[in-house]
Parts: sequence; structure tokens; C-alpha cells
Amino acid sequence: MSEIKKAACHFCHMNCGMLATVENGAVTKVVGDPEHPFNAGAQCPRGASALDHLNHPNRINYPLKRVGERGSGQFKRVSWEEALDDIAARLTVLKEQHGAETIATTGGTNRTDDFARRRFFNLLGSPNVVHTAPVCWIPTFLTEASSYGWCASEPEIAGAKCIVFWGHNPGSSYLPEMRGLLAAKANGAKIIVVDPNFTESASKADIWLPLKPGSDNALGLAWLNVIINEGLCDYDFVYNWTEGFEELSDRVQEYTPEWAAEKTGLSPELIIETARMYAMSKPACIVWGVAADQLGRGSAASAQTRVALRIICGNLDVPGGDVMPGPHPTFITDWEMELNDMLPEEQRAKQLGSDRFKLNSWPGYKLLTENMLRVWGKSIPAEWFCEANPSSLFRAMATGDPYPVKACITLANNPLVSYANSKLVYEGLKNLDFYVVMEYWMTPSAMLADYVLPAAGWLERPVMTTTYGVSDWLIASEKAIEPMYERKSDTDFWAELGHRMGQGEYWPWKSDEEIFKYRIDPIGLEVDSYEEFVQCYRMHFAERDYRKFETRGVATASGKIELKISLFEQLGYDPLPHYVEPPFSAEAKPELAKEYPVTLVAGGGFMPFFHSEHREITRIRLLRPYPRVAINPALAQKMNIQEGEWVWIETPIGKVKQTAFITTAVAPNVIQAERGWWFPEKEMKAPSLMGVFESNINVCVDDDPDTLDELCGSFCSRGVMCRISKVEGND
Repeated sequence: MSEIKKAACHFCHMNCGMLATVENGAVTKVVGDPEHPFNAGAQCPRGASALDHLNHPNRINYPLKRVGERGSGQFKRVSWEEALDDIAARLTVLKEQHGAETIATTGGTNRTDDFARRRFFNLLGSPNVVHTAPVCWIPTFLTEASSYGWCASEPEIAGAKCIVFWGHNPGSSYLPEMRGLLAAKANGAKIIVVDPNFTESASKADIWLPLKPGSDNALGLAWLNVIINEGLCDYDFVYNWTEGFEELSDRVQEYTPEWAAEKTGLSPELIIETARMYAMSKPACIVWGVAADQLGRGSAASAQTRVALRIICGNLDVPGGDVMPGPHPTFITDWEMELNDMLPEEQRAKQLGSDRFKLNSWPGYKLLTENMLRVWGKSIPAEWFCEANPSSLFRAMATGDPYPVKACITLANNPLVSYANSKLVYEGLKNLDFYVVMEYWMTPSAMLADYVLPAAGWLERPVMTTTYGVSDWLIASEKAIEPMYERKSDTDFWAELGHRMGQGEYWPWKSDEEIFKYRIDPIGLEVDSYEEFVQCYRMHFAERDYRKFETRGVATASGKIELKISLFEQLGYDPLPHYVEPPFSAEAKPELAKEYPVTLVAGGGFMPFFHSEHREITRIRLLRPYPRVAINPALAQKMNIQEGEWVWIETPIGKVKQTAFITTAVAPNVIQAERGWWFPEKEMKAPSLMGVFESNINVCVDDDPDTLDELCGSFCSRGVMCRISKVEGND
């Protein structure tokens, strides 16, 4: 018997709709769903690898327990019952002896139902939950939320007259979004791309702004200067709905196009032309990418400039502009599922890094939530938006300062590759008393674990897409088959562990489908099951309205859209846009400029991989068998480097090698290294750990706390001074 299941690819943030053919309990075919609003039937190489991923011989299929030294690669198969019983017992002892805060968890991008992780840890009593969030979406989102009470996370590019793609290249990351860019251009929209590199998106732009890596802050300030001084603001909007315009106007006077030209490498004329194009093309939107969050100290300050640009030009929450959705009004959101009130105040105060990086931790989150509840009745999830600082966490693991972190649980994450200062991360993980990993594959990080648990993939579990719990819509997808072997969803893991640790009353559901049914019931569609909802409705979009600040008010302390952000001032930060020099640039560290004369962009994402994933799948790996560093022909000639040769990349804290990709897409003094590299085919045990320190560019990226974004703790991977040389002989 054959049937078609409506699944969703969970290999990146797009969550494209897929149709899975199931015959006799096995998936035989996976294609794009032509009726899905995201991908309209298309699929990228990641989605095309679905069956390879599902059936791969190297998948982790059974719980494994370490029996040798940490990193030795010696594991034995155990039952889920034995694993969960032992994990619960050991965590209980650590909590009793050292406190719940000494138990932490790390996560990556959205492969899991993250409310479940946060629910478990709130009930456990630990505030130390981390993701890669500080360098992915969070500084910008939280800056926007501080200014106008939610993030304007849904730019309506289809109706825009001008679209600015800022630090974002959907041509290499989110292909459905690239289709939208091309459609908007065909409809006459002007396209501005802000990116140091000539990307796929830049090739379609009307104007490409190849600024120096890390100088986004300066460009945004200069645009504000031009727009304000030339009277191009939407003064009706500014007068009626904002506060702080006079202070902003005074602040940006020093940031002239000529000043910014020196910082950015762009001409004053080009800065002025593009500022005018954006301001005079209404409606317009700014589509930002995570590159803008990876500037280290100054990430949030850079976001402040983009926030102010939207506001003074009247593009906030209007058709064709930057739409601010707010939460879904009836669906039970991630925030409602987390049980944040169960975490005591005294435990919140122990959150690592919250004394310093206050916006993306409990001090800022508490203020944001108070404002949001007044206007929306709901808040943004603590998962992602209220976290321990990763750099602080790994330092506490390694050094015991300010207190020791004894245990960690990792899901959907490969910390040795995902965070800055990889060798410090290694020292931290090695120093743990107890480490648990739930994974698809045996990764370098999993090799250090005491238990490695098998995770179900997206064909084996239902998926509910809500853009991390911050959108006014949801899209539901069903599992195609029951989990193979002994794989489980992460929700099953947290629930079963929670039952063993006295949390049973808070985990009343028996399956993911029961949880999702509970969450959609308030919508009022009267379906008998989650599966029926998927088949009959699949999605629910709340009625979209615009200019919600007119009817709801604004979720800020002042009740106005704030150009001078009072929440920043309350937390002790500069409330106005301001310039912050890139922390690892020649401007910030002139004494290193001669020794490290090249500028490194260390966070380059690329098809067909997503972050550190998919290296094990042959058909994908053949598309990119080795890591590549993009080098301009002029620099390559100067260094006597040929296409495909191995090249050393070195910064003051680390040295790795990648193969040369010679291209004019990067400037003559800039290189762009690929992120996420490790080699599953290499020796698994320590010290090799599948070559995790050979080409992983985060080995070269520093996370000195003084260089992190002062509000959110983001580390800097853009505009880092480095040097390169050809790998000689057997190096």
C-alpha cells in the first residue's frame, strides 16, 4: 500500500514542504510540495538528500554509553531505559551536590522543539541554556524588540519599491527567498546588496555596496546622516509615533558620508546615492542576514542603525515594508510552553554572562516581557532570547570561574565546530564530569560524550514551523514513518528524562502529535487529531493587519517607537546609534596590522552544507569535498598560491588550512573562509576527533569577553586580521 505524507524538510530554517511517498512502512520517494507556501515544490541539494540521511549506514541508531577514556571512541550499546535511568540519577546527584546551575545545555539551529529543552531546564532549576544565538539573528531581533516592541521579521519584498539585502545572500542559503528577490526585481523593485563579497544576490542587485568587512555600523550611521540632513524622513510618522528623533539627529551629525567612506571603503557619492534610493522609494524594506550579527562588539549598535532607518523612513509595519507580526493570538506559542515562571529568581541570577551581556539574558528579557505582555498578551520565547552567554559557559567549564559547570546536554549542535575559540570549547567539554549528546551522527563533540543518543530526523517526526515562536502563523507537517531503529525525538527525550526527575505532572502528553494537538486546539478548527489538521488545513495564518502600533500601542516603556531606546539606557548601554570599531581590525589593534595584513571573513555559509552538517552524505560531499577559502587573484599571485592548493590561515589565537578558491568575488586584501568543517572519514578518537582542528575556522576566531557585543555577547567573525601562506610539503 502506498500513501503520501505531508512532511517538512528540517535541514535549514526554511522548513520547505515535502511530499514523502511511503510504501509498506518505508519512505521510497521525497519531492517538494507544490502547494507549500515556502518552496512551491522546489528542493535544494539538502532536501534532495533526504533518503540518504534517513538510511545512512553511519546514523546513530541505538543509545551508546562510553566505556573507555573520554574521546577514546569506545562505546557500548545500551537500552534507552538504562541510559535514561543513569542520566537522571547522575544529574540528580550533581544537582544535589553542586546546584542545578552547574548543569547546562547547548543547542544549534532549529532541529528540535526547543520549548521542551527550556521547559525541562526551568523545572530543573538551571538558567544555563545556550545556542549559537548571539551570532545568529538575536542581536538584531532584540534591538528591534527593544525599539518597537517586536521584531519586524517579515519584510514584504513582493510589494516593496526598494529592497536592501544587508549581510544576507539567499542565493547561497535560502533559495525560496532568492526566488522572491528575482520576482521583486522583475516587478520593478530596486535592489541594494550590502556585502563585502560579490555574491549570487549581489549579481542581481541594482547597486552592490562592497564595504570593508565589519564596517556595517559606519554605513548605517552615514545613511542616517544623509537621510536626516537632506530632509528625506517621513516626518508625519516620526512626529506622531516616535520619540528620540532630536537626539538621534544630533548624534549622527558627526557620521558624514566622508567619514564613513574611510571606514567602509565606499565612495561618499555611492553612500549618498544609496541612502537616497532607500529613503525615497516607499515602501522599502531591509532584509538582514546573520552576518550583521557577527561583528562582535558593536553587533547591536549596528542593528540600532538599521532599526532607526526603518523608523525615520516610515517603513515599519506597512504593506511592502518591514512587517512586525507579533505572536499568534490563539495558538499556544513556545513562550507559553516553556514554563519560565517555574525558574526561581535566585536561579535566574546565576545565569552565566547575565551580569555583563544583559540584553540576551534575564535582565533584558524580564523588561522586554513586561512590555510585550502589556501590548501582545504574550512574549517571545526565553529559548533563543534569554540565554547564558556561550563564551562565559565554556570558560566556566574549563576554569570553574565563577562556578564550575559539571554537566552538559547537547542536542542539534556540534560545539567544537559551532562556537568561537574551538580549543577552549574542547578544554571545557573535556573537563565536564558528565556529558550527554543526542545526534544523528557521531560528531567530534559526540566523541567526548558519556552517552550518545539516537535522534529522529524530520521524516520520522512531525514538525511545526513558527519561526522560533515569534510569528503570527504556523505551518504543520507530519512524520512520514515511525522512527527507525531506536531513534527518538528530542521531546520524547526531555519528557522521559523529566518523568525520571520528578517533573512528571508537567509532561502529560504521550507523543509529539499530542503536544501539537494541544497547541492548535485554541485556534478552534475542531479537528479530531493533529494528523487531521495537517491533511485538512496544514497551516494557519492569523489575519494580517498593519500599523498595529495605532491600535495596540507599542510594547516599550514609553509607549512610543523609540529611536532613543529606553530599555538600553535602563540596562546601562548607549540608547542611541553610535560607532564601534571592529574589535579585531587594524583600527582597533594597529600594533598587529603589519603581522596580520589580510582581513578574514570567517563565517561564510555555502551550499550544499548547512553549518557543520551533511559532511557524511556522499552525494552532497562530492559537491564540495574540501574546505575552500576565497582569495583574490592579486593576493594569490603575491603569495604564489595556485587554485586548489592548501593554504594556512592564521590569527593570533589559531591556525587552520583550507584549499584556495581564487576569485574576484573578494577584495584583494580580503579572504573568506568556509565555516563548519570537520572530516567524518578521518580518525574518530582524540586527539584527531575527525580532524576538527585542521580546517575549522572557529579555531582562529577569538571570544575574548572584551571583544564580544556588550549587549548580547556576540563574537566577531567578520573583519578579523589574519595572514595566509601556502602549505608546504607535509605540513
